[in-house]
Amino acid sequence: MLDRAHRLRAGSDFAQVSRRGRRAHTAHLIVHLLRTDAQHVTRVGFVTSKAVGNAVTRNLVKRRLREIARELLREHPSGLDVVVRARPGAAEATFAQLREQVLSAASDHRGHESRRPS
Repeated sequence: MLDRAHRLRAGSDFAQVSRRGRRAHTAHLIVHLLRTDAQHVTRVGFVTSKAVGNAVTRNLVKRRLREIARELLREHPSGLDVVVRARPGAAEATFAQLREQVLSAASDHRGHESRRPS
């Protein structure tokens, strides 16, 4: 489990990151990244729909993504809100593939601002 301070919890926060953030499409994920004030800790949220699989499968994907998020938090401790949306087929991806996709999306985002004005 991620610390409470590092979790996106409110639906409005998810919506804001999804609408205003920069989007990276990968084979198994869609990663939304929104740069925030550097004083705010990085927060991460996950979306895994029933299209990913049954409850057991969705929970497996979320556990993998949470572990990857811990590494992301070490690299980006502040200034970022992230929503990771699992696509159908994410359950067939290996941990290494998911890790590469999330970390690559975050590193590509480094230094970029949102395309849309605040």
